[in-house]
Amino acid sequence: MPVLPPLVCLAPNRQHEAEAFAVQFALSLQDHLPSDGYALVLRETQLSLEHPHAHGAVMAEFVEGAAAHRRQFGGGKGQPVAKAIGIKGSYLPQVVDATAGLGRDAFVLATLGCEVTLIERSPVAAALLADGLARAAAHSDTADIVERMQLVHADAADWLLTLDSAQRPDVVYLDPMFPDTGKSAAAKKDMQAFQHCIGDDLDSERLLAAALQVAKKRVVVKRPRLGERIPGPPPNAELQGKSTRFDFYVPLASRPPR
Repeated sequence: MPVLPPLVCLAPNRQHEAEAFAVQFALSLQDHLPSDGYALVLRETQLSLEHPHAHGAVMAEFVEGAAAHRRQFGGGKGQPVAKAIGIKGSYLPQVVDATAGLGRDAFVLATLGCEVTLIERSPVAAALLADGLARAAAHSDTADIVERMQLVHADAADWLLTLDSAQRPDVVYLDPMFPDTGKSAAAKKDMQAFQHCIGDDLDSERLLAAALQVAKKRVVVKRPRLGERIPGPPPNAELQGKSTRFDFYVPLASRPPR
């Protein structure tokens, strides 16, 4: 079972922000770091998920590091995720990323010009995303990109089914976390932290069903190349990469009548 970490503020001048985070995401606010276990730590420069016995911290980063490199040299519209959601020429679909996580793919799509709604039900990931988006909005290199990104803290399947016909997105994008089968290499630190604090998406079949009811053009599911498919209807097509596979589904509204 996932363990919800406490929120610890180590920047006295950001105490009011910490209190707002605690209320918004229903987090327990503490005044000291735990001796063991994960904590969301608000410092002067960022909010991060940290563990006293683990090297490094997990955060949503859109300005520097890998995000900056991918923004400049990632391959533009030729990237697999861009092809998967259907970017072609001047066509830029409106996208709902229903399993936003740390927002990496959503940021790529927004960089390419798409309007992206990020849905994240985990209070941990949603808090990290909110902080990362706020930092990116304050930076000149990324402010215009973040304007195309909207974060919603909600259960994605429930949220999708509240949309009326005018609000339905062109594409619903899913990248669910599946249980570790023990066959893969050791997970990266962010995946290890997420497994502990967030858990797996054990109801991905329900989310896929909701996405198929709502999307106008396609539903796209990102999986490891040899990863299992979401239970339910089989995909209509797939796009294979070296380490990743995208499964494509035709939404119910787009299927021809029988």
